[in-house]
Amino acid sequence: MQLYNKLSSKERAALIDKSNKERMTLSFYQYAKIIDPKSFRDQLFIKWDSLEILGRIYVAFEGINAQLSIPKDNFEEFKLHLKSIPFLENTSLNIAVEHNNKSFLKLKIKIREKIVADGLNDNTFDVTNTGVHLNALEYNNLAEQDNSIVVDMRNHYESEIGHFKNAIKPDVDTFRESLDLIEEDLKNHKDDKNLIMYCTGGIRCEKASAYFKHKGFKNVFQLKGGIIEYTKQVNEQKLKNNFIGKNFVFDDRRAEKISDDVIAQCHQCGANFDIHTNCANDACHLLFIQCDKCKKEMDNCCSYDCKEINSLPFEEQKKLRKGNKNSNDIFKKGRGKTLSRNQTNQIEDF
Repeated sequence: MQLYNKLSSKERAALIDKSNKERMTLSFYQYAKIIDPKSFRDQLFIKWDSLEILGRIYVAFEGINAQLSIPKDNFEEFKLHLKSIPFLENTSLNIAVEHNNKSFLKLKIKIREKIVADGLNDNTFDVTNTGVHLNALEYNNLAEQDNSIVVDMRNHYESEIGHFKNAIKPDVDTFRESLDLIEEDLKNHKDDKNLIMYCTGGIRCEKASAYFKHKGFKNVFQLKGGIIEYTKQVNEQKLKNNFIGKNFVFDDRRAEKISDDVIAQCHQCGANFDIHTNCANDACHLLFIQCDKCKKEMDNCCSYDCKEINSLPFEEQKKLRKGNKNSNDIFKKGRGKTLSRNQTNQIEDF
């Protein structure tokens, strides 16, 4: 029985084109106690592979975190399958704002220690004691109150291309970094402020809200379904949209346009631009923002050194990479030392 992906991205892309099926992109998560993650993972793979599902799914003892693409024709059967699993029967699905048939090109279901890398010891607090969930209208109303603080729980490379108005945007590379930073900077407002958190689809806020309640914050709120569900409700209910720019997503689409505002800049020349790319030098692969002009001039590379390496024959590039791991700059997501412009957003004092 096949329990892993056998096709390359190129082969899968060709099959998608040949099938001529319209696909939809969606995500969901659910915290639950999974006794045997390996067995559960294998069962999912068998079923979802038969439904032509592609995506990145993490399974752990604490639950599941899924981002996936599925043919529209198979969506109803997919929902029936979720309903057949007791802890997933009422799970909310975050349907993407913008769809792309090639948002994912492989089905990867991996066993992880946690469904989100939060670095927390969950035994020290009640992870089910979460904050109050807000729909789009409730969020808009509460966020406008003077005693409310809105915090972006995403990383800097996500918030730099789009965020809610007046939101605090921690200058961090990881979710775990933001938790201590937020607690320290807002420690004087645990009693007198509404702490409102948001993220892409809600999963990071689910754990963070319980954590901050454990840390003594009295009025903790979270945007249910994150930016994705907020945008859906805003569009369906004709509500005021308080999100500006694009929503960063972790698939080949890279982002969804929520408003027409372009709030980011090319990391090389500073021109207004908000599309991320990876450095074409496979030994670097840095994620950064590069405008079309710089992309052409730099051959889709982040530096002249990378451009020079990328111009070499493929076999010579492989020799240079042999035995070397990617520089840690790959994790800086646009803050590599080779880039001429670095955008940061620090938490301000309240």
